[in-house]
Amino acid sequence: MLSNNGDSVLTTQEACHYLRISRPTYLKYLYIGRIKGTKAGKGWKVLKSELDRFLKGESGHPQMA
Repeated sequence: MLSNNGDSVLTTQEACHYLRISRPTYLKYLYIGRIKGTKAGKGWKVLKSELDRFLKGESGHPQMA
């Protein structure tokens, strides 16, 4: 599925496969905010660009000075 800006929207299963992590680890990262996603029904949806940001090690939160 594509979002309005042409970015792919991934399901939990697709995101876990892409990141090569377990489902519980992925869900933990969503709950603590390391990965930004949207709850959709029983599952989560996340943009592929968000997963790429996560893989690069970029913080999802602004840095405090």
